[in-house]
Amino acid sequence: MTGRLRSTRAGGQCVVEARHVVVGGFIGARLRYLGNWADPDETTETLELRLAIALLITALVVAPPSTARADPLLTYPLKIKGHAIRVEVANTPQTRQTGLMFRNKLSENQGMAFVYEAEDRHAMWMKNTLIPLSVAFIDRNGRIINIEDMVPQSEDTHMAAAPAAYSLEMNQGWFKKRGIKKGDLVQGLDRLPPSQ
Repeated sequence: MTGRLRSTRAGGQCVVEARHVVVGGFIGARLRYLGNWADPDETTETLELRLAIALLITALVVAPPSTARADPLLTYPLKIKGHAIRVEVANTPQTRQTGLMFRNKLSENQGMAFVYEAEDRHAMWMKNTLIPLSVAFIDRNGRIINIEDMVPQSEDTHMAAAPAAYSLEMNQGWFKKRGIKKGDLVQGLDRLPPSQ
């Protein structure tokens, strides 16, 4: 929540005005809060705490439900055979382990790129993954090694056919529908953040 805050205290009442309340991308209209205070000698810290709580509660009530969920904040552009996509990046042990688990949907031209520390015959599985996916294993030069279809909630492993530096998960059938196959070049991988 950001914005300009003005508070005044007179005659046992407090007025709080927030001109622009921003919560998760939602900009709310000016809000006004009036409250009676039992103790006229209330400390500044307590008054500030009450003001902060009042603004937080108002912002949570005013914000639409969709802003309460955290969406990926940063995606990167990639291109394969003229098809532009945006990908989230999994480049740490934790993000690579979690991947697209617990997601209910994935937009048509959106995916997740996995950036590995070293080229190897990496493998994927679908434990706790709710949507059907296809994974392309990619070498350090951006060439697709192989593409595998994966079934939701399965612990079957799908492995790179040769050492891979990256893998790219998309909705199941995305590659096939666009005629993308082994040997095709994925452009933009060099601009992804490196493995950590």
